[in-house]
Amino acid sequence: MKDAENRLEGKTALVTGAARRIGRAISLALARHGVHLVIHYHRSVREAESLLRDIQGLGVKGWLVKADLGDPKQVETLFERAVGEAGPIDILINNASIWPKETLWEVSDQSLRTAMRIHALAPLVLSRDLAKQNRPGQIVNLLDTHVTGYDKTHTAYHLSKRSLLTLTGMLALELAPAVTVNAIAPGLILPPEGQDETYLQKLSHTNPMNRYGGPEDVTEAVIFLLRSRFITGQILYIDGGFHMKGHLYG
Repeated sequence: MKDAENRLEGKTALVTGAARRIGRAISLALARHGVHLVIHYHRSVREAESLLRDIQGLGVKGWLVKADLGDPKQVETLFERAVGEAGPIDILINNASIWPKETLWEVSDQSLRTAMRIHALAPLVLSRDLAKQNRPGQIVNLLDTHVTGYDKTHTAYHLSKRSLLTLTGMLALELAPAVTVNAIAPGLILPPEGQDETYLQKLSHTNPMNRYGGPEDVTEAVIFLLRSRFITGQILYIDGGFHMKGHLYG
């Protein structure tokens, strides 16, 4: 029974923000383990179509579902649409993210609302929808290593990811025992849009390991969590130990 529960092959996952960057890497990793994919995207239609072809080439099924996670009405129907295309959803990866650069003095009502909707409200709604299926399921939320500290140049992003951190623990308790809820908090994995590997090289000294990781470090952590039915409420920091600097006991 345990082996059957831990098998990923044949399950179906909904990955938000799947078309690009870490979302794409997670989607391909799941496909390599035999997981069928509902690929959520907003504007990245060409990238989503390319990903669909790639996962189909790996021998799994795939479906495209477009939605603006900043629009509550579209979020409310997203899971139902995914189920309508693919059938019951076994795995939810709340990955979609935005990264507006703004300080505490610059953040606006609108930018904070949008970040909260994408990073906190959408994962909450989708997680509840998965639980309402009344069947076993698994959820992995994508956080950021800076949730343990302070990102002063991305205020709305920081506040909303902190909300998702709290939600991860709340959902883990509320959705147990049928659904496990965990999170991944990446550090230096990919450079920001418009930057190259030099960006990572310059910052590699900021973590105890003195180096940077890659998307495979994140995907391996995701697969590890999904293979377990006895891990819930945990945050895996994929950051070379960055989150521990000045926080040895908390």
